[in-house]
Amino acid sequence: MTISEMHYDFKKKLNKVDSEQNRNLLVPEIDWALNEAQELFIKMVAEPRQRSFLGFEKSQRTIDDIRTIVESEQVVTITNGVAPFPERYLFFLKAEVLMDKGNCRGVKGRLHVRQHDDEFENSPFDKSSFEWRIVNGLFITEGVKVFDDGTFTNKSLVLSYIRKPSYIHNANAFRNGTYQLPSGRVLEGTVDCELPEHTHREIVDIAVALVSGELLSNDYQVKLSKLNINELK
Repeated sequence: MTISEMHYDFKKKLNKVDSEQNRNLLVPEIDWALNEAQELFIKMVAEPRQRSFLGFEKSQRTIDDIRTIVESEQVVTITNGVAPFPERYLFFLKAEVLMDKGNCRGVKGRLHVRQHDDEFENSPFDKSSFEWRIVNGLFITEGVKVFDDGTFTNKSLVLSYIRKPSYIHNANAFRNGTYQLPSGRVLEGTVDCELPEHTHREIVDIAVALVSGELLSNDYQVKLSKLNINELK
């Protein structure tokens, strides 16, 4: 679906096409709702917090749902022991570390993500090891902090991750074909949803449910129940 079609579907499902039932939402408001719904959809697939959700790579369905925003094996240079997150990084999938020791260059090791309260670097059994091809890592604000045992150097991180999608919008249908986000960013023209087309109607359904709740619509529970049906498919 194009962004224009998503807008039409949204209005239709909100019972607002040729209807005065609710206040007509402006284009930026519909865009905001669609992007919030898209974000929630990605989180439900990538990082589910409910047991009913499978999570990414637990089924072919979830893989297909967000495959278009998966970045695989991106090489990130490690500086001062930290591999910075790419600009549009959202969720971690997996990573390997390229290590150097003596004449052995670019040797791959597995990144072992640790908890901040672990004592891994103080344990001879748990600390990073070139020989065992294991590098301990912590997620910090700046990126991934990696550790070595003093005998080798971590050069780069080969990172696979889910990235933030582009902000979908239909600014072309607003006044003068443009509008400004609260952040100050100016939008022009149109940007379609990057996720596979089979997810678009579900994203619209989520957006409609969110807005219906905010508007206290009488049929809010009906719209919400439609999402519950989608979850079980």
